[in-house]
Amino acid sequence: MQNNEPLRFRTSSADQEQLQIAFAAFNEASQQLSGVYQELQCRVAELTHELALANGELHKQLLAKEDLSKKLSFLLNALPGGVVALNAEGCVEQVNPAAVAMIGEPLMGQVWQKIVEGRLSATNMSNEWYVRKDHVSADKIRIRIESSAADSTGRQILLINDITQAYLMQEKVKRNQRLTAMGEMAANLAHQLRTPLATALLYATHLGSSTLTTGDRQKFADKTVDRLHHLESLTKDMLRFVKGETTQFEDVAVTDVLLELQQVIEPQLMQHELQLVVRDHSQGVILKTDRQALFGAVMSLLENAMQASPEEGQIVLASEMDDSTIFISVSDDGPGISPELQERLFEPFFTTRAQGTGLGLAIVRGVIQSMGGTVHIHSRLEAGSEFLIRLPRTRNQGV
Repeated sequence: MQNNEPLRFRTSSADQEQLQIAFAAFNEASQQLSGVYQELQCRVAELTHELALANGELHKQLLAKEDLSKKLSFLLNALPGGVVALNAEGCVEQVNPAAVAMIGEPLMGQVWQKIVEGRLSATNMSNEWYVRKDHVSADKIRIRIESSAADSTGRQILLINDITQAYLMQEKVKRNQRLTAMGEMAANLAHQLRTPLATALLYATHLGSSTLTTGDRQKFADKTVDRLHHLESLTKDMLRFVKGETTQFEDVAVTDVLLELQQVIEPQLMQHELQLVVRDHSQGVILKTDRQALFGAVMSLLENAMQASPEEGQIVLASEMDDSTIFISVSDDGPGISPELQERLFEPFFTTRAQGTGLGLAIVRGVIQSMGGTVHIHSRLEAGSEFLIRLPRTRNQGV
């Protein structure tokens, strides 16, 4: 037993030393872990603070966006005009109450082109439509639709305005302007009517003379009929000016109109020893327009050119086109028109000819404007004149 005790003592001392080493290593590791933990705690605190700030900022942004969304919704719903948002497939994805009131339900999720085909009727003006009565409770209304350019995703915004009252007022103003113009020029018109009427009465009086030969009687009869036809022409022009122009639109080939004009005017030109040159570069394009009114307007320009042309002169009837416009022109090689007179040519009752009514060009302008086009004159003294009509190629093509 005594021999074993020193051995246990030596063993215990070795273990004690190892324990001390191990404890020292553990203590050092603990201190390192404690330091790392403290660093982690600091980092966690920093991240928690940053997260709190970020959450606060996101919350503020969310509140701001909600507030903006409410304001935009309020504005959208309060707008008197209609707003329709279309997705890339052309379907309605958002609409305001004004659009619903004008066009009717349903709109959300519907294909816009089908809405146009089923509920709207085209007018004679580009981007303007009538809403059919069977789709709204009120009387038929007239609307104007403007579309934004598509964004990068293909979405599009349509703005719809009710122009019913504005259109009716505009038509009333136009009619009042025509009536006012007639009232202001009543004395001039009365003079124009009195002169051919007095001439016709004079010729008719001669017809009653027993001394006339058969040839003279026929001559006075022809002159009487000619003056009466002139009176009839004056009356027709006056009525056309007061009533305005019709708007019976149909598909019209420009080439066909030019061909018909050539067939009608060429015999008259030949009697005056004038030459007609037709240059048709319309390439068979079709217009949605009033054929009869367009024919009458260009015929009036051709008759003016015929009266302005010298003997053996040349009149050119031409058509050109670009991506959006058809151009129809009538040119002559007459004496031309001074700049100060050009400004007044389209005024009602203004004329440079003794036998003119002063309504022809005013009617031409009214006709062309009713088709959404314009008419202008280009002329120089001693260099002839050109009347140029511009008409849009397309009308009411949906959005």
